[in-house]
Amino acid sequence: MPASAIRLLTLLLGLLLGYGAGRWISSAQRVEAPAAFLNVVSLMLAGLMLAVLLMARAERLSLRLTERLELWYAALSPRTVTAATFALVVSLVVSVLLGNLLGGVPYYRWWWNPLITLALAGFFVPFAVRNSDTFGTVAGSPLRRKSGSKILDSNVIIDGRIVDLYRSGLLEGELLVPAFVLREVQMLSDHGDPQKRLRGKRGLSVLEELREVATLRVDDWDAPDLTLTDDKLVRLARETGGKLISNDGNLGKVARLYGVTVVNLNEAAVALRPQLQVGDAMTLTITKNGQQAGQGIGYLEDGTMMVVEDGAKYKNRTVRVVVVNNVQTNVGRMIFARAEPLAKVENGIL
Repeated sequence: MPASAIRLLTLLLGLLLGYGAGRWISSAQRVEAPAAFLNVVSLMLAGLMLAVLLMARAERLSLRLTERLELWYAALSPRTVTAATFALVVSLVVSVLLGNLLGGVPYYRWWWNPLITLALAGFFVPFAVRNSDTFGTVAGSPLRRKSGSKILDSNVIIDGRIVDLYRSGLLEGELLVPAFVLREVQMLSDHGDPQKRLRGKRGLSVLEELREVATLRVDDWDAPDLTLTDDKLVRLARETGGKLISNDGNLGKVARLYGVTVVNLNEAAVALRPQLQVGDAMTLTITKNGQQAGQGIGYLEDGTMMVVEDGAKYKNRTVRVVVVNNVQTNVGRMIFARAEPLAKVENGIL
C-alpha cells in the first residue's frame, strides 16, 4: 500500500473516531444541539491532530505488516491452498447437515450453525494443510511440466562461477531457482552483518547476469511441511527429475542417496585442474613453514598447496622448484617439490 494512502486512512480514522466520540458524549449527556455540534467538531479536530501525531508510527507498522503479508502469500503453495479450500468445503457441508439434524432439538438456536462451522474448520483445515501432499494431484504442480532442469542452490548462486560455466557451453539447458532459495539470498542481502549482506547482494547480481545469458526460471514451488532448505531442494529434485547444482558436500551426499544427480562445482574445478607431473619445474613463493622441520609451504594460483623440501629458508621469497610427487587425498591434491639449489630468486625477480 502506498505511503500516501496510509496517511490518508490514518487521518480519516482520526476524524471518524472524533465524530463517534462526540456523538456518543452528546447523546449520553443529552447536550443541546449547538453545544452538541461544538463537541463533535472539537473532538473531530482532536482526533485529526492525534492522527497526525501517530501517522509516522502507523505508516511504519502498516508497511511492516504489508511486507510480512507479501512474504506469507509468496510462500503459499498450490497444494496448501487446495487443501485448505477442500477442508472449508467439507466443514460447510457437514455444518449444514448437522444444522438440519439439530433443528428439531428444543434448545437449538440459529447461532449454533456458525459455531459448529468454526469448530469443524478448526479441525479440518489444519489437518488438511499438514497432509497437503495428498492434494497434489488436485492442485497440480507447474514444475511437472518440464523435467531435467538444473536446480541452483544458494551457495552456487553466491559463488558466481555458474555464469562463466554457462557462457563456456559446458552447462546448458534451463536453470531453475526455487522461490525459497531466492528468499534466502534476498534475506542475506538485507542482513545486518556486512559480510552476509555483501554475499546476498553478490548473489542477486549473479542472478541478473544469469538471466541475460541463460534460460533462468524462478518457480514458487514450496514444501511447507519441511523447514530446512536442503530437504526442500532434495524433494524438488526428486519430484522434477532435475539435477541439483550445489557446492555443499553434505547435501550432495544425502541427495545422491535419494538417487538425485548432483553437480558440485568445486569437484568439477578440481577435476579440471592441470595435473603436474614429476619433474615439472616452476616458480613458487614460499609463504610459511611446513609441519616438518625445514619444509616450506606455497600455493599455486588455483589454491593447491605445495610442500617444498628445505623450503623454510626461502620463506616470503620466490624460488624455482621441481615436482617430486603428486598425491590425491580425500581433501584434495598435495604436491611435493624440492627447491633447486642456486636457482632461488632474489627480491622476487627471476
